[in-house]
Parts: sequence; C-alpha cells; structure tokens
Amino acid sequence: MIQLLSTDFDGTLVDHGGDPQVSPRFLEALAFLKRRGVLWAVNTGRELQHIVDGLREFQFPFDPDYVLTSEREVFHRGANGCWQDYGDWNRRCALVHQQLYSDAAPLLRDVEEYLRVHGLAHPIYEGEHLIGLAADSDAEMDRVCDFLDRERVRVPGFQYMRNSVYVRFCHEDYSKGTALAELARLTGIGVDGIFAAGDHYNDLPMLDGRHARWVACPSNSVDAVKEAVRRTGGCVASAPASEGVLQAFETFGMLEGFHSELHRRP
Repeated sequence: MIQLLSTDFDGTLVDHGGDPQVSPRFLEALAFLKRRGVLWAVNTGRELQHIVDGLREFQFPFDPDYVLTSEREVFHRGANGCWQDYGDWNRRCALVHQQLYSDAAPLLRDVEEYLRVHGLAHPIYEGEHLIGLAADSDAEMDRVCDFLDRERVRVPGFQYMRNSVYVRFCHEDYSKGTALAELARLTGIGVDGIFAAGDHYNDLPMLDGRHARWVACPSNSVDAVKEAVRRTGGCVASAPASEGVLQAFETFGMLEGFHSELHRRP
C-alpha cells in the first residue's frame, strides 16, 4: 500500500542525544521495506552536501532514493551516480526566491533593524541576501517569530520555516510539503501511497494530510507537530526519533513478514 517514505532527518531519524543515535532495528526495517520496492526520500532542512555528510556520519548502510533539501529542493540519482536536480523544480524554486528577496528587501531591512534594536537572534546571509536567522534559545526565537508573523504579510508569498532556534525565509509555495508533492508527481505515486514523518515546525507542511495519507511523529516532536498528526489520524509514537518511526511502521501494518524474516536469519 505504501510506496514512498518521506522522513525528516535530524530529530526524526537521528537522536543526537541518544545511544545509539539511530536505532539498528529501524535500519533493519527500512532495509526490509526497500527490498519490497518502497522508495525512501530524506526530506530535510539540510543543504545537499550537509545531508550527504550526515548520512555518512551516522553510518546509514544505504542511501535514500531521493533527497529533498533546504526544505524545498528535489534531487535524485543521475546516470553518473551523483545527486542531480529532478526535473525543473529546483530551477523554478531558485527564480521564485530570487524575486522574493527582491520584493522583500524593505521587510528584510526592518528585520535587521529589529534584531539590532532588540538584540534577538543573529542574521544568516547568502551573498548579499538575508536568508535566515539563528537564535540563542527557543524563547528568543519565539519572540522573533511573533515579529515575523506580524510583518511578513507586507510581502505576498513571504513565509519562513522554523526548526528549533533556526529560521529560513522562503516563498510559501515551496516547502517540505510541496517538494514532496512534486516528487509524488514525478514518480506517479498518489497521496494514499505516501508515508511522512517529522518532528519540528518545518515538517508541518508534509504532515497535514494533503501530501501524505500516512503521517507520524516521534515522541520528541514539538506539540504543534503532535497536534497536526493527531488531526490527520496519524501516529504519535511513544518512542523517540527512529524508534518512534519504527513504531509508526508497525502501527500502519507496513512490516508484515518482517519479524518472521528476522527469525529465519542464521
């Protein structure tokens, strides 16, 4: 029934404070699903090289079939074995954001001034563009987000994605959810065949039921994610990170035959 998995990485698969940081049982279950033809996409806020490094750092025994990066880009393996743009989505995404930063220039100057006056968060630049913020605490970022929510309405389409104490500015049409929808279009997989799991605010666009029928979150998720998953009838796991995702696999009946296969191994 489920043909495509869309999983966040940090906090959802990787428990940075855990031991082990990625559950061996989860990796066995993921390998089991892949052997049965289920596709796996890492849907992350990390940039492409950062997620490639992360998969190596945390010793994943195999690569995903797709990586959806920076909360909006879509990559697949090219004929040369390297990660490449999948279709023209990334090109369109870049053009839209180039225009967005231009349209939002007055707003972004006001954001810089707000940070200077109130001493909240630190700006993150890409070239000359202010593309995001980093705060020293969740409470500090809460205050910054209150300001952004009041002011962003000045620029049509202006949105931001938050992950803990980090914020990335973006166009509202490009998110983990719409990137997943584009991947679904390219692969021909319908919503009823898609599973999605995440733990933080930037995962909300792929957990609201529009882009994945089967949604889940681990126990370490923020309350807003747990509430969203409950609203869609998904699985709010009682275990953290990858153990929680494994619990969701079992809840949705995805692992039929898995345990008997383990018992048959020499």
